[in-house]
Amino acid sequence: MVTNVPQHPMIQLRRLFRFFGSTRAVNDVSFEVEAGQVFGYIGPNGAGKTTSMRILSTLDLPDFGDALVDGFSVVNDPDRVRKRLGFMPDNFGTYPNMNCVEYLDFFARSYGLVGRDRTKALRHTLSYTGLDKIAEKPIRGLSKGMRQRLCLGRAMIHDPAVLILDEPANGLDPRARIELRHMIRGLAAEGKALLVSSHILTELGEMCDAIGIIERGQLIVSGTVTEIQSKLRPHIDVVVQLIDRGEALAQWLAGKPNISQIQSSDLVVRFQFASADVQHQAELLRSIVNENFSVLEYSTESRSLEDVFLQITTGAVQ
Repeated sequence: MVTNVPQHPMIQLRRLFRFFGSTRAVNDVSFEVEAGQVFGYIGPNGAGKTTSMRILSTLDLPDFGDALVDGFSVVNDPDRVRKRLGFMPDNFGTYPNMNCVEYLDFFARSYGLVGRDRTKALRHTLSYTGLDKIAEKPIRGLSKGMRQRLCLGRAMIHDPAVLILDEPANGLDPRARIELRHMIRGLAAEGKALLVSSHILTELGEMCDAIGIIERGQLIVSGTVTEIQSKLRPHIDVVVQLIDRGEALAQWLAGKPNISQIQSSDLVVRFQFASADVQHQAELLRSIVNENFSVLEYSTESRSLEDVFLQITTGAVQ
């Protein structure tokens, strides 16, 4: 449960620019992530995602603009940012002669944890990531999924308020992806802000509270998936299943405003409704039932995150 929610966004990008020669890797990007929120950062390869995350993680500096973590600037207060942030890169180095607990202990010490605080942090991290049962196992013997858990553990060992995760589910099997998703949602429930980049859009659609889509260095759109879908397509597709009289319902709907593209059979009626507002949908369903149509199921069909991504982006590269 989120407690003591900060009054400011935990992640803020303010008109961020980063150039590499003539390439504008990050071109006037701005967005915010609140405490307890998982923000999906989506874009094709070379869109500027990793550059943005490197700047947030104080591994690179912007040419113009600024990025703030828990209210502290990555330009002016990088040391304070690092104490509040955990970064899980796409590819990370390990020390093959170490085991899991030694690896995490090394980073706990690097963050200045000592005594009981370090012991408590190690126990919690090993337990949360499920590495406690293989704490003594050499890193070189870990599977891809266990290595990803170890990298997540390294990022969260000092209990940061913000986590930046670059392709955390890359190369994982379905079970490992599901377990990772639950861990990420659990961290958000603790009040942490998470910025997650991934090419597995189905994962982000199920995991994230909001998304931002970037292409050629520019943020094209941001918001919740529902908000973005509504902007792209204000109408929704509705499916009504009935016990009987489907054709009669289709004729009744034909005389109503904001309804189009009606298709019907004896048991199923499909149509487009010009409002995505849930109150308007409830009123429509109530009217259908009041007309004595025997509704078995009323459902709406919305676009998937993949559909949204394909419509918004062009596939252009820099």
